[in-house]
Amino acid sequence: MRRRCDPAVGLTLLWLAPAVALAQEGAPANRPSVPDSVGTITSLGIGLLVVIGLIFVCAWLVRRMSGLTGMNNQLMKVVSVLNLGARERIALIEVGDKQILVGITPTTIRTLHVFEEPVTDPNATTSSDFARRLQGMISKPWQGDKPSGDSQ
Repeated sequence: MRRRCDPAVGLTLLWLAPAVALAQEGAPANRPSVPDSVGTITSLGIGLLVVIGLIFVCAWLVRRMSGLTGMNNQLMKVVSVLNLGARERIALIEVGDKQILVGITPTTIRTLHVFEEPVTDPNATTSSDFARRLQGMISKPWQGDKPSGDSQ
């Protein structure tokens, strides 16, 4: 009749075997007591450079692959967005020749209204009063430090 060994006892013996072997051998005589600091720093530096390199490669891949999902951006456009609160907003989206007004919250997106004809022309540049004034100031030639009322 054969006796079976308990698996837990076998695993415990395997776990303790290296410790027992090291205790019996003792410390080798030619082993240095101080670790090789130059070798350790070099290996840590190389490992750090490899990890940083992997991060840059992954970032490059993510940037490269993000263009694949949005290949057909001409079919849908966000015409305008109005923030109503910290997490709520209304967006006017153009799909084909229709414009759709949607309400966006953290949990839902609801269609508020579908316009058969465009409310706004997405190709027209809408500018505020500040933008018009700034553009006017930029387009004027700079007069330098000359007084404007001086006629010499």
